[in-house]
Parts: sequence; structure tokens; C-alpha cells
Amino acid sequence: MTTLVMTGTGTDVGKTVATAAIAALALAQGQRVAVLKPAQTGVLPGEEGDLAEVVRLAGKDLTVRELRRYPDPLSPEAASRRSGLPTVGPGEIAAAASELDADHDLTLVEGAGGLLVRFDPQGSTLADVAWSLGAPVVLVAQAGLGTLNTTALTAEVATRRGLNVVGVVIGSWPAVPDLASLENLRDLPVAAGAPLLGALPAGLGAADRDTFVEQARQGLSPWFGGEFDPEAFTTAASTQH
Repeated sequence: MTTLVMTGTGTDVGKTVATAAIAALALAQGQRVAVLKPAQTGVLPGEEGDLAEVVRLAGKDLTVRELRRYPDPLSPEAASRRSGLPTVGPGEIAAAASELDADHDLTLVEGAGGLLVRFDPQGSTLADVAWSLGAPVVLVAQAGLGTLNTTALTAEVATRRGLNVVGVVIGSWPAVPDLASLENLRDLPVAAGAPLLGALPAGLGAADRDTFVEQARQGLSPWFGGEFDPEAFTTAASTQH
């Protein structure tokens, strides 16, 4: 049984779509899959959050669990402070992930924002959760200008904290990539200190389920059950420019 921690280099990098894509491929292989969202921010009670999006894209056979929900679109710590609702810490998160792991082949823990976004006033972060679980980290990054710095910073912090970054996935690959995006295909693995394990097309979150699963298969590495070949993808993308 496997637990993966999904983190981004920041917000709006395609982390939820990447999580859904990995879950979809695992489900297609007949695996039992769970997705844990420790803290959902910016969503009111009764509204659909990230887990609803994951289920819509990957399939209803998923087990999903959300531990806290806060209405303000802020870090979990700040959103908890403003709302007066209780925080969630790494111990509770790790316990929930371990419980899910016992009954599933794959458990994905999706963070909020980046690796060091705070859950509570004590400074607990997703990095602490990954360390507690001994779980590999999948880093979801942007394609274009600026991504090398945020990717390198995240990977360096993860490594210094004893975490294993298994690879980087580009969460939203543009239909018409610019020069920076094309060069980053070669440079992102260097910045991450880990292989490029996928590039998911921009707008994939709007696809129907069949299209989503097929695009996930093409956009993710065999490590996840897909067909993505970073060298072939880089060569093909370069011919577009």
C-alpha cells in the first residue's frame, strides 16, 4: 500500500487536477484509491471543494476525506484564525492518512498551496505530514517563467527536511508553449533534483471523464501507470516552436 503527498510550488499550479489524474489511472488499474484533503480553504459549508472536483474527474469509486473546511481563501492557519474554527495538525492528518492507507492501495494527500503553508500557529506544514508518514512527495509545478526558482526552493527545503521528492509534474502545459516553457522541460528536473514525471495539458479540468483519463494516461509517467516519456515529449514540443 502506498501513500503519496501531493504538493505544489504555490497556488493555482494544477495540483488538484494532477491529484485527480493520478487517482484516475490507479482506479483504471483496479486499485482502491483514497484522496485526503487535510484543509480546504475558500469554500463555504455545502459548496463543492477540491475533493468534489477530484471525484468528478477521476470517478465516484474514490474514497475521499476532508478534515477541515474554512470559508476564507487564505492559508489554513489564517483561515482558522479568522473563522474561529479549530486548526488541523500533522498528527491528526497522518493518523487519517494511515487509516486510509490500511484499506486502500493508494492514498493521495493533497496539500493546500505549497509545502510550507502553515496549518496552525505552531508552524506545522505539509512537510511535517510527509515526514510523519515517511511518504514520498510529488511536486506539481508551473510550466513557464519563474517556475525554476519556486521548484528549486521547494525541493531544497524538502530534501533538507529528509523528504523524498520522487518527481515533478507540470500541472498545466500550455497548448502553445513559449520559449521558457520549452526550456523548462529540460531544466525542471535539475531544479527539482528529481525526474519529470508528467505534463498535463492546460484546461484538462474541463474535460469529460473518458477524455480526462486518456489525457492523464498520455500526460503521466509509467510510474503512475501512464505513457509519458519526457524525452519524446520534449522533442515533440520543441518542434511546435
